[in-house]
Amino acid sequence: MKIVIIGTVASSFLSFRANLIQALLAKDHTVYAFTSQYTEEELSKIEALGAIPITYELNRGGMNPLSDAKATYALSKKIKEINPDLVFSYFSKPVIFGTLAARFAKVPRIVGMLEGLGYAFTEQPEGLSKKAKLLKSIQVLLYKIALPQLDNIVFLNPDDPKNLLETYHIKVKQVDILGGIGLDLDEYNYQPIENIDSSINFLFIGRMLKEKGIHDFIAAAKIVKQSHPDVQFTVLGAIDPFNPGALQQSELDRLISLNIINYPGQVDNVQKWIADSHVFVLPSYREGVPRSTQEAMAIGRAVITTDVPGCRETVIDGVNGFLVEKWNPHALAEKMIHFIEHPKDIKKMGYESYRIAQEKFDADKVNKRLINMLGL
Repeated sequence: MKIVIIGTVASSFLSFRANLIQALLAKDHTVYAFTSQYTEEELSKIEALGAIPITYELNRGGMNPLSDAKATYALSKKIKEINPDLVFSYFSKPVIFGTLAARFAKVPRIVGMLEGLGYAFTEQPEGLSKKAKLLKSIQVLLYKIALPQLDNIVFLNPDDPKNLLETYHIKVKQVDILGGIGLDLDEYNYQPIENIDSSINFLFIGRMLKEKGIHDFIAAAKIVKQSHPDVQFTVLGAIDPFNPGALQQSELDRLISLNIINYPGQVDNVQKWIADSHVFVLPSYREGVPRSTQEAMAIGRAVITTDVPGCRETVIDGVNGFLVEKWNPHALAEKMIHFIEHPKDIKKMGYESYRIAQEKFDADKVNKRLINMLGL
């Protein structure tokens, strides 16, 4: 069959879709990878995977309906030229506009996947801003137009379809829950912790944004440091200077100088940093199913995360880690102190994380399920 996969940034095909593309090629399908943000090097790498890269225009952050309508028409023409048997889109805008373009092109089967509902559907302690409320209402309207056109919609966790489809009465033909998008477990292999001394290291990986829980992680670190000054807190990820909820560079510099956190910045060898840590912490406000937590679990690390959509799919409370109330640094600190005072749980729960990752997050198993959901 001829299969069109519509994403946005080319790097997402390379980081998160390579296994799926290879699995489809192994079944003798032809795969076209549609990307709207790319470098020539990335297009060459997609080609090296065996897929055919196709570029198209999509304003990822824009809200101009005329521009979006023109882009959808142009995308529809490109799809029609290929005449595929299936169009599969992922991320919010491709699911909306890729679905409509595929329907205009009279594609026989159209499937979309929402890997999370995004910022506009993420609860904030102070409530949603006016801008977020407006964005949410526009997104809901567009979903009401596009999602009924799908033959199947795939979500990663069971909360998202409830919060979107049921809450806003959006009728769809079929819903599937995939779980995490999966990992190459050979790349993230089990690395048990050998020795645990007083210098336990808690690791946070993610963009340093409020909704990722960075401020709660730092607040909890300050609480723990008062009674356990030797404990380490490591942060991997980028600062977003344009996001009002982001950690500021000046604050980051101050935290480093006070020895509250270690910050090596963005790193290429994330596996090594996970292996050098003891407990993975993600106090996010909402996720699809977080990739970083899956990586930490595969390597064999206990997890502390929030009891929110997506995050709660990664932890069985008290088995491979702990679920804590969102927006609550004291609850976070309490569970960190539990691991400091009960170091045997770090090893025991870390092994349980590894076991769960083998069962739930193996890319080969996940892609078999996804290919079945695609109707292939």
